[in-house]
Amino acid sequence: MARSNGGIIGKTNRTSFGKCTVTAHTSSGTKTLQPGTRIVQAGIVAGGASGGSDQGGGGGAGGLRIINCISLSSNSIPVTVGAGGTAKGDGSNSIIVGQSGPVFSTGGGGQNTPGGSGGGAYTTFSAGAGNAGSFSPPEGNPGGTGGITPGVRQASGGGGGAGAVGGNSGGPIGPPGTGSGIGGTGGAGLDITPTFGSGLPNCGVYGGGGGGAAGGDPAAFNVQAGAGGTGGGGAGGINTQNGTAGTANTGGGGGSAGNPPAPSAGSGGSGIAVVKELNKASGVWSMQSQMAAKQQGTWPSVALSPFSIDYLVVAGGGGGGADLGAGGGAGGYKASGYGPSPLRGSSIPITVDTTYAVAIGGGGNGGSGGPGSTASGNTGSNSSFAPSTPIEITSTGGGLGGKLGVSGGNGGSGGGGGGASQFAGIPGPASAGSASPSGQGNPGGAGGVNSPSPNGSGGGGGGATAAGTAGTNSNPGGAGGAGAPNEINASDVTYAAGGKGGASGSGTGTTNRGNGGGGGGLAFGAGSNGGSGVVIIRSPSNTNGAISVSGSSNTVSTTPGGCVVATFNESGNYVVAKFA
Repeated sequence: MARSNGGIIGKTNRTSFGKCTVTAHTSSGTKTLQPGTRIVQAGIVAGGASGGSDQGGGGGAGGLRIINCISLSSNSIPVTVGAGGTAKGDGSNSIIVGQSGPVFSTGGGGQNTPGGSGGGAYTTFSAGAGNAGSFSPPEGNPGGTGGITPGVRQASGGGGGAGAVGGNSGGPIGPPGTGSGIGGTGGAGLDITPTFGSGLPNCGVYGGGGGGAAGGDPAAFNVQAGAGGTGGGGAGGINTQNGTAGTANTGGGGGSAGNPPAPSAGSGGSGIAVVKELNKASGVWSMQSQMAAKQQGTWPSVALSPFSIDYLVVAGGGGGGADLGAGGGAGGYKASGYGPSPLRGSSIPITVDTTYAVAIGGGGNGGSGGPGSTASGNTGSNSSFAPSTPIEITSTGGGLGGKLGVSGGNGGSGGGGGGASQFAGIPGPASAGSASPSGQGNPGGAGGVNSPSPNGSGGGGGGATAAGTAGTNSNPGGAGGAGAPNEINASDVTYAAGGKGGASGSGTGTTNRGNGGGGGGLAFGAGSNGGSGVVIIRSPSNTNGAISVSGSSNTVSTTPGGCVVATFNESGNYVVAKFA
């Protein structure tokens, strides 16, 4: 009969969009996954066993299983992380509950005891068997054998590991004789990074067996305890030494203790569950089923390839000077792909699954006014995309506008020179600031002179596409240099215009345009603030859904053609996901 996959007869297909997210779970609980995750791959490691006592056998490692496909009914999964064994006790199972029921690995066995991996043998007893869950492939290995020369020395076997059998005790290594003087090494664990990738706790190696203990006269017989197996196994002790505990969240077996009366066995290490959320949509699908899966968010997306972006980076404009002051220079302008062709740079490559910092430069404050307290403006601040990286784009803040008789400052575009006054004994002209470094704007205009009229106005600040105009010997002040039109966000907006020189007062630079502030007017008028900068990043249409930003006033939008536009009005981060 027809099934629930769009009328296709046969097995019901399942989809999952987990973005290949890998998480190591070190504690028990119901874990929330990616919204579209419905299938996971899991590495399940149980708790390791405690080591033995009285020169006992090493604790067996917790069982380790890699389960390639666990189906889920929702994007949450119950996880139990098995505890390590204590006081010669076994480790506890680790469990993941999928849609079809629990999947588990078996806790490690104490000395002589079977488990996920078996415990090492105490002297001449039998070692514990591994793979207590009878799984294929096996979840672990048996422990090693021990030996004794009564009244002289004895040593026990190492606990089994996920990747190897526990080591047998060895000897003699002193004077002629029989028996054992070296505790068995814990069996090696397994490296699961080929399946789950790097960055996991303990370098992704789990399930090492605990080392066997040894006793006797170290001086006469060179008695040695067994080392713990790689993957968190604890070392055994000799004579009165304690056993070493297995490493937490590795499933490592504990090392066994030396002679009575006081030494303690090492506890087993707790387990871990490593979950990889899969992208999956195998099989034959009807269009209806595909659409339903997409609406549920479980249809996987293809991982993005590296791509290139176009950019607009405008710094903060300079502040205008006071008292016949000059206009501030526009913030430096850098762009690719859009705007006037002589000013276009090349697009830049972007790496997926990466976060890029963005800094927005503030506009410089205008110079203060009032008798005896006038001042030049302040320089604007830089704006940048991906600072301190190989693809960094930084624009320089606009130069300050000079106050009466003071030169303009250098910047992305230079500030204008201040005006002149016969009353103040300032003949003019004050020089303008230059565009420095070059390529981001233009110089400002020089200030006016005080003859034949008694006052000369301030020069205009430089703009992205033109220099500021020099001040005059009468009104008006010098015009600010023209800005650059740019359609990177699908709207024709002009950025980075220079501020107007002062004669009878001028205006504040527009916020997030990088315009220079206007110069202050006659009779101690204050200069105006420069406008803050802006950064706009445009990426191809296939990045829709993969781009996000931080910062409350920053936005992500799409153009009519589907390109993705990120606009930064304040500093924040440009975040590129791995999947769209």
